[in-house]
Amino acid sequence: MLQLGGTGRGRTGLGCLTRETIARMAEVTIRELRNHGGDVVDRVAAGERLTVTRDGRPVAELRPYRATPLSAAVLLRRWRRLPILDAESLRGGVDAVIDPRL
Repeated sequence: MLQLGGTGRGRTGLGCLTRETIARMAEVTIRELRNHGGDVVDRVAAGERLTVTRDGRPVAELRPYRATPLSAAVLLRRWRRLPILDAESLRGGVDAVIDPRL
């Protein structure tokens, strides 16, 4: 198999993507994606997540397509794990960033 550039950091083995895992994702450049698109897509189809870079900066993420929809039970489990939303705190945070007169 053709090994495309990147940092050699490879797969993370983690089930979810967070800002902490982005740094450990394999990378491909725009040029590699253009010149070896089929090989890049094959890697993604095999389960690998890739960060596409332009001039050394991340610009996109390629990840496998989830063909099967999530079940209601899975969605409920995820929903129950969400933190409780404090509406007043959220509003104060939004107002601190965006002009409330808008």
